Amino acid sequence: MPISIVLSNLSWSTPDGRPLLSHLDLSFGAERTGLVGRNGVGKTTLVRLVAGDLQPQSGSISFNGRLGILRQSVQVQAGETVADLFGATEALAVLKRAEAGEATNEELATADWTLESRIASALDRVGLDVIPETPLVTLSGGQRTRCGLAALIVDDPDFLILDEPTNNLDREGRAAVIDLLASWKAGAIVISHDRELLDTMDAIVELTSLGASRYGGNWSQYRERKALELSAAEHDFAEAEKRVAEVERSAQATVERQARRDKAGRKMAAKGGIPRIMLGGLKERSEMTGGENTRLAERRRARALQEAAAAREKIEILQPLTVKLPTSGLPANRVVLRMDGISAGYEPERPILRDFDLVITGPERVAVTGPNGSGKTTLLALVSGVLKPWSGMVRVVSSALLDQRVSLLDPSLSIRDNFRRINPEADENACRAALARFMFRADAALQIVSSLSGGQLLRAGLACVLGGSVPPSLLVLDEPTNHLDIDSIAAVEAGLRAYDGALLVVSHDDVFLGNIGITRRIEMPTRVASTSE
Repeated sequence: MPISIVLSNLSWSTPDGRPLLSHLDLSFGAERTGLVGRNGVGKTTLVRLVAGDLQPQSGSISFNGRLGILRQSVQVQAGETVADLFGATEALAVLKRAEAGEATNEELATADWTLESRIASALDRVGLDVIPETPLVTLSGGQRTRCGLAALIVDDPDFLILDEPTNNLDREGRAAVIDLLASWKAGAIVISHDRELLDTMDAIVELTSLGASRYGGNWSQYRERKALELSAAEHDFAEAEKRVAEVERSAQATVERQARRDKAGRKMAAKGGIPRIMLGGLKERSEMTGGENTRLAERRRARALQEAAAAREKIEILQPLTVKLPTSGLPANRVVLRMDGISAGYEPERPILRDFDLVITGPERVAVTGPNGSGKTTLLALVSGVLKPWSGMVRVVSSALLDQRVSLLDPSLSIRDNFRRINPEADENACRAALARFMFRADAALQIVSSLSGGQLLRAGLACVLGGSVPPSLLVLDEPTNHLDIDSIAAVEAGLRAYDGALLVVSHDDVFLGNIGITRRIEMPTRVASTSE
């Protein structure tokens, strides 16, 4: 029987009763499927239901085959090694005892003699040069993610289920995961906002508030289809708006005709010559006709407005987000950042940066790249003033840092209150207009920051930093796409393209860097990873 995962009439609601997935019908076969959709629409919930972590409130899930699941982050327990992650610690110990001539007959009979070579091959496929005895705590988050993926490969599942597998990976790690999935021949369900990775998929499933839609082909083909759908939806909306206008004009014309007839009847009655009983009948018929016309007009108007609302809702789902920003007024020759002869780190005997120089002039767009542990986050900490250099000088003009936790926001306050705190000169109207540009309209602006998803959090940070009357001259971003859905990434890209200040961006997402117009790249040198980095 072919491998498959089938979801039938599946429904699930949040603990507070908000429907998240409603009557969902989906099937997955032996192909690579990218699962996309805006933050909060239910992607991770869907894979948790498939994995059995959650139980559907109605409907059913059936699958034929074995699942291998990679979560967004690999949890580490004290003393765990790479072998523990593979579930192979005891099996490898048996092999070592066998090599030393100390294994029992029972152990020799059950020994997996190919295990070491399969583990080594799997680690090589994800681009890792580590041994099974390596403590997990010594690996970066990205390296642990790759180890987790290698452990799934050794298990040889029929379905891979991966939740944001390239988050926190450096360029080498992302390339290894992308290459692995490009050659994967079994089934795979991949939640991702990584457009390069999604271009290796065989199909795209999009989750929206209206349900799920499947598109054959990769991400680029999906976007072409979405552009056609958007054009058709905009045409349908324009036609629906025309019908609303026509109905309202027709209703007004009917009212005016009835008013003219009634006026003529009153004139005739005033002249006399019409029996009183006939006048009463004419008045009654006029009232009945007027009432029926009003009810008919209201029904037609309600139907037209309903069609227009449905068409508008479709456009709001399909329409890419757009962001417009005020000018920073940064002159082309102004130095916004100067770092001369910087040496810095967290342990005196282990400098992370040594004799480092950097100058950013005018609205340059500078990307900082390099492998995990090479000093990128340390560089940003120096620029923001969080870390002081051991030697050298750092000078920076007005700047704002958005780290991955968006720590400039007070988690106990609403988005609106954070905006007013960061931009005290802004009045309520300016505040609401700025937040609306980043999709925080009406009550959405009153959400408490601690309740936001990762993608909402970065959007809120961007809104508060860039939405003021004068944005900072230098904006510093640390892996800004890690927790954004693809539509939000597109919105941020559009906003950053419109921003006329300087950018200093740490990112492994080459597509994102290209789309925001990076003009210069700084490649950090490879060094031994540090737990501080």
